[in-house]
Amino acid sequence: MTSVSAIYRALFARYGPQHWWPGETDFEIAIGAILTQNVSWTNVEKAIARLKEEKLLRPRALHRTPDLTIAPLIRPTGYYNQKAKKIRNFLDWFARYGYSFARLRALDTDRLRDELLTVNGIGPETADSILLYALEKKVFVVDAYTLRIFGRIGILRGDEAYDEVQRLFHRRFRGGVCEYNEYHALIVHHGKFVCKKAPLCEECCIARRCAYAP
Repeated sequence: MTSVSAIYRALFARYGPQHWWPGETDFEIAIGAILTQNVSWTNVEKAIARLKEEKLLRPRALHRTPDLTIAPLIRPTGYYNQKAKKIRNFLDWFARYGYSFARLRALDTDRLRDELLTVNGIGPETADSILLYALEKKVFVVDAYTLRIFGRIGILRGDEAYDEVQRLFHRRFRGGVCEYNEYHALIVHHGKFVCKKAPLCEECCIARRCAYAP
């Protein structure tokens, strides 16, 4: 069977470094991880720009701002009223640590993940995106592109739960934080532009390893 490490090497050779995740600060990355739920990154960029214009992309300033003010600013991301509440819930939790990413980084990864998952509105993918990209913790982020690509290759059955897929990558891919970051970014790029719902197999750099390809 094709290894997950071989897929990483093939994707990296084809696309090179992705410089992911977009964001000028750790806080911007964390808020972006919440806003990108069920929406394209282009829409998230619009919302982030609006928050910056209002000088609200700072933890204390955003926490002081009512949800009714935040919601219209993040309208491009869809479900904006719910996402305003999710941001509020995250900030309520973040405030317990003095809005300090340095304090969060000092904590054990499993504890941090467990705590993030207790925040209403933050699921495994969002929590892991915050852990990997904002806090530089070694966790593998699983998304719909991961399930699609590795299901087609044959590494996944297609019915695995999130944590089962993540454990598989933790066992089989021995990279560090930078490689975990890069791998997820490469998967996103490949899933978005090549291994789409209607895949472009003739353009695929891993087609020869894929059970789905003609």
